[in-house]
Amino acid sequence: MDGSVWVILPTYNEAANLEAVVGGIRAAVPEAHILVVDDNSPDGTGQLADRMATADALLHVLHRPGKGGLGRAYTAGFAHALEQGAGYVIEMDADLSHDPADLPRLIAPAADGAALVLGSRYTTGGGIENWGLERRIISRVGCGYARRVLGVRVRDLTGGFKCFRADTLRAIDAASAEAQGYGFQVELTYRVLSLGLTVVEVPIRFRERRLGESKMSAHIALEAAWRVPALRFGPRRWRPLEAARRGADALPNEG
Repeated sequence: MDGSVWVILPTYNEAANLEAVVGGIRAAVPEAHILVVDDNSPDGTGQLADRMATADALLHVLHRPGKGGLGRAYTAGFAHALEQGAGYVIEMDADLSHDPADLPRLIAPAADGAALVLGSRYTTGGGIENWGLERRIISRVGCGYARRVLGVRVRDLTGGFKCFRADTLRAIDAASAEAQGYGFQVELTYRVLSLGLTVVEVPIRFRERRLGESKMSAHIALEAAWRVPALRFGPRRWRPLEAARRGADALPNEG
């Protein structure tokens, strides 16, 4: 595998989970760079990350002035990782809902040429643990709605456990994505698919966070609902030909 692996961990009040998730990543992928992107957490997550970084040369911390949204945290992390020469960039929750032991299974298809690898709850072998019926229904309906409106076959469009090749992130111009939360996840995957690039779904078991509070809100769900049709039909929709002119035609696995 060529190119370094960077795992991006956006955090807001994750002090109770940070040491466990970093330890899990380090055990699963010892050579990975871990970038904590902290939004000035009141519980001291950023300061804890700084202390941990003094003992781990591959742990990095990016401090932001306040809670600015998941999408902006990820794009800041992407930019930093790409500037540092990342070959593969991974999105991952910091609350242990994503199992760090699954990381090698996400990285392997990307190393074989897949433009984007999704940790999928809804492909064969995937699943969700410790969610109530209402949240399961909302998630399933949301994914189904996005699939139908966008006309794609990917089963888990709203999941946030992903491995991008670095050239894929550059091609889709991730920094220009406007959505947050679930809408951000849908938008990035749709941009990859719009370029005709290979997207692979790897089954995962998603586990509800054990400590802290969920960041899910009605606003995040509603934003995703109205942004999805805008991605395909709106005046500022993603235009693959414009992306190709920025160099996406040099990517592998097109067509």
